[in-house]
Amino acid sequence: MTQKQFIGSEAQTTYSEAKVVILPIPYEKTTTYRQGCQNGAAAIIEASDQLEAYDIELEREICQEMGIFTYDAIADTRINPDLTPEAMIEITATTVSKLIADHKFVIALGGEHSITGAVVKAYKQALGEELFTVIQIDAHGDMRHSYEGSIYNHACVMRRVLDLGLPTLPIGIRSICLEEAQLIKEKQIPVIWATDIYRQSNWSEKAIAKITTKKVFITIDLDGLDPNLMPGVGTPEPGGLNWYELTQFLAAVFAQYQVLGCDIMELAPSSDSVVSEFTAAKLVYKLIGYQSNFA
Repeated sequence: MTQKQFIGSEAQTTYSEAKVVILPIPYEKTTTYRQGCQNGAAAIIEASDQLEAYDIELEREICQEMGIFTYDAIADTRINPDLTPEAMIEITATTVSKLIADHKFVIALGGEHSITGAVVKAYKQALGEELFTVIQIDAHGDMRHSYEGSIYNHACVMRRVLDLGLPTLPIGIRSICLEEAQLIKEKQIPVIWATDIYRQSNWSEKAIAKITTKKVFITIDLDGLDPNLMPGVGTPEPGGLNWYELTQFLAAVFAQYQVLGCDIMELAPSSDSVVSEFTAAKLVYKLIGYQSNFA
């Protein structure tokens, strides 16, 4: 499949010149409700061609100063539906490790959320003993040990991150199982519940105060946003973040911590609307913009 470029002709640059690499990972193996997230990365990149290069909040054309390169898709179950989770992890971790070694700011686009475990693994290998916090924007805990017979199910990804010995900060959570509730209490995981966001105007400051490392990685499961804004996901859940709650929080994180990289997962495009993929594309561009302040 021919790989289009994120934001199209506005951001044409070579790999060597680019500061930011968009990494499509159209992998889908364990979705449990509405399927189609293997088409998410391509839909985001397609929608990005409609973005304005000028960012009103940051008052400049981000893509002109950053240089954005869109990598060829990896771990693509549209082409290889028999790809195993273990193979996806190996391919993804190896690719991300190369991008890290080349000093690229990586934004991975899924695909299902299980991919994040492999992306984070690459950063853990790169940093060795140095800890970083994985900030998780999500509707669901994703902390089951296993689900439907697999420890690599998308419902288990943050458990795999915890297995790496990394601290996490889940934001916007509003759906968990008993096992996850017990784990949160046992490990004293500092969850910012969706109800906290609804009830507390200073939730963002409280959330940021819980980060104990200098570096962070940000994973965004798009069902963390309210489904009125983001209907095109596999497992929608009412009561999520709105656009400005999310972007203001992200801007504050970038301002106060070194963000290693990001991912955006679980877009399942709808046939009758482009709202979700365009919103996701704009979110990618916001992440690039916030990073541009510190690149």
